Amino acid sequence: MSSKKKKIWIGSAFLIALPLLLFYRLPVIEISGEESSYFIREDEFELGWIHSIEKEEWVEHYERQQDILVLTETHFKTFGAGTPYQGEETTTEDGFIRMALNIEHEELNVTISEHVQTTLFILDREVPLYHCFEQYESVTIKARNLALWEYKRGEFL
Repeated sequence: MSSKKKKIWIGSAFLIALPLLLFYRLPVIEISGEESSYFIREDEFELGWIHSIEKEEWVEHYERQQDILVLTETHFKTFGAGTPYQGEETTTEDGFIRMALNIEHEELNVTISEHVQTTLFILDREVPLYHCFEQYESVTIKARNLALWEYKRGEFL
């Protein structure tokens, strides 16, 4: 292959690949604070904490559906402040009240605290968010679609 044909072939391949690099997006869930941001590849996670008033464990299960997060289930030990009222089905199991839900959120706003042990559960991993962010830092969790270069450079949990 001549040098001129090789340059034309490389240029053509680049022009074909360029739109992919510019417009192709990969779905993630972003957890962003004031100075740092992390991503998770999985389509679902659980957010857990110790309720500040009842002092009991509380866990919410979220699924990413397109550009939103859907709260599909919550489980807790006692009814109190912040208990959802629009449950589709409520059961008890192992001392927990489990409530099936279908509540859509564009984003979640969470205040991180070691006192309430704000934690993400992703598949078989446990990520204490109070180790990733400052105490009482306001953190946003939302579904995003990242460009390839953002995905490649991102920090994943």
